[in-house]
Amino acid sequence: MDLTRSLSDVIALLAGLVSVLAAFIWASDVDAAGQPLLLLGALLVVSALWAILGAGGASSWVTAAFGALLFVSPWAFGFDGDAAAAWTAWLAGGVTVVVGLLTALQARAGAAANA
Repeated sequence: MDLTRSLSDVIALLAGLVSVLAAFIWASDVDAAGQPLLLLGALLVVSALWAILGAGGASSWVTAAFGALLFVSPWAFGFDGDAAAAWTAWLAGGVTVVVGLLTALQARAGAAANA
């Protein structure tokens, strides 16, 4: 197992857990902030666990896409006025995008070097 890949999966798992927990802690308006944080956080948790358990998991591109959706969710769902929930989405989503893209690009460079 590639250590960089597993580290990115653990970071995605933690970001997803933070988002899921934030849906219950920070979200004052359940309809606006709670549902996107809960849903997108749960998707991150499931895809990261799937990859950590070695079940063929989601690629780093999928993880980065979930992170991007989480990052834009405050604007898309209108909870950018709720500072705690919005910052949670921006930070968790941003970290997930960066880690997912770096891992995907490293995997791509490694595949090109092996070819």
